[in-house]
Amino acid sequence: MTSALTEATHLDAPVIVTEIPGPRSAALHAERTRAITDGFGVALPVFIDHADGAVLVDVDGNRFIDLASGIAVTSVGAAHPRVAERVAAQAARFTHTCFMVTEYESFIRVAEWLNARVPGDWDKRTALFSTGAEAVENAVKIARKHTGRPRVLVLDEAYHGRSLLTMAMTAKEHPYRTGFGPFPEDVVVRATNGNRLRSGLDTDEALAEVERVITEHGPEMFAAMVVEPIQGEGGFNVPQPSFLAGLAELARRHGIVFVVDEIQAGLGRTGRMFASEHDGVAGDLTLTAKALGAGLPISAVTGRADIMNSVHVGGLGGTYAGNPIACEAALAVFEVLDDPATLANVARIESAVRDRLDPLVAEIAVVADVRGRGAMLAIEFADTDLTPRPDLTAEISRACHQAGVLTLTTGTHGNVIRLLPPLIAEPELVARGVDILVAAIRELTA
Repeated sequence: MTSALTEATHLDAPVIVTEIPGPRSAALHAERTRAITDGFGVALPVFIDHADGAVLVDVDGNRFIDLASGIAVTSVGAAHPRVAERVAAQAARFTHTCFMVTEYESFIRVAEWLNARVPGDWDKRTALFSTGAEAVENAVKIARKHTGRPRVLVLDEAYHGRSLLTMAMTAKEHPYRTGFGPFPEDVVVRATNGNRLRSGLDTDEALAEVERVITEHGPEMFAAMVVEPIQGEGGFNVPQPSFLAGLAELARRHGIVFVVDEIQAGLGRTGRMFASEHDGVAGDLTLTAKALGAGLPISAVTGRADIMNSVHVGGLGGTYAGNPIACEAALAVFEVLDDPATLANVARIESAVRDRLDPLVAEIAVVADVRGRGAMLAIEFADTDLTPRPDLTAEISRACHQAGVLTLTTGTHGNVIRLLPPLIAEPELVARGVDILVAAIRELTA
C-alpha cells in the first residue's frame, strides 16, 4: 500500500482571494438562514467545495489550512482516496440492508480490527452504532444490564454528547444543556477531574475526592464510570499522572464498569492508537466514533466479552447501526492507521506545534497553558489570576479564520483554542498555520 502520507495534500495554503466569507459563501449562508434552524451554529460561515489532505477549498477559491478536522472526524483528511474508493465501491453494490435484518462482511471486519487493537488483554466483542452519543448511551445500557445497577459516574468538564442522557453526563451548560432540561440527573453523579491548572488537587487528593463521592452515593448504585482519557470539549484537559489508572482501580474495586470514552482522543489522534495507552489503562468498555468513519456516521462499543454478551438477543441495535458504507469507510481508515508512517507523522506534528506554542506560556501573560498530546493540542487564555478570557480567545480564532487557518474554540469557559489537524497533514503545513496563530496571539495581546 502506498504510504498515506504520499497520498495526502500539497502545501499551497493558506491562499485568500476574497474577503472572508467570500461572495458565493455569503450568498449560500443567506440561503441557509432561510432553510435551516438557527439552532445549528457555525465556526466559520464559508462553504467548502473540495478538500485535499489538510487543505479545504471554499466555493470562492479560498484555501484554508484545516486545524479542525471536522472536530477530530476527518483524521485521514476530508477526501482520502482510499475512503472514496471503498465508499464508492460499496455504494455501487448496496447502500443498506440493516445488519439486524441481513448481514454483511464489513461489519465483522470492523469489529475484528477493534477487538484486536482496543487496549485490554482479554476476549472482546464489539457493537457498532451510528453516533458517539449512541455509543455512550449503549455503553450505559450494557453496564446496567451487566451489573443490575442504575447510576453513572462522570467527571467535571466532561463531554459525552447531545442526547438526553448524554446531556446529563456532559458538564458544560451552554450551549449544550441550556433550556433542554429536565435531565435524568438522578442517575448521573459528577466527581472531580483533578484539572491540574484549576482544581488545586494532586492525583492522590483527586482520587480521594472521587472515592468520597462513590462512598457518599453508595458503590452498589453505580453501573458505570465514564471517563475521557483526554477531555475534549472540557478544554483538552490531560489527566495528571496515575489519575486514570487510579480511577480504573477504584471502578474495579467497587464492581463498576470502567468505560473509556475515546470518541475524540482515540484512533491515532494523540500519537498512540488509543489515548488511554499513554496512561497504561484499558477500559472494560471502550468507545470510538468521530475518526472511525472519516466523516461517515459510525461508532462502536468494544469491551470484555462477558460484559458485552450479558445483553439479551435484540437488546442492542439500530436501523443504521454499522451501515455498510460507513463500515467500508472505517476499513479505509484502518488501512491508514496501520501504516507506521501515520503515527510517526503525528509525532512530527506535535513537535512542530509545541516548538511554537510552548514558549508563549513564559512570554505572554494571558497564555495560561499549552497542553495535549500528539495532534490533539490546545492553548488556554486567562488572566494571571486564571480568570478565563473567552473574548480574547474568540478574537484570536477570528483572526486566524481571516488569514486562512481554521481553528476551533473549546473549554468549559470558552477560553481554549484547540488544534486538531489531520493525522496525515504535512508538519510544515501545520507549522505554517500555527505561525499564523502565534502572530495573531502576539498582535492581539501586545
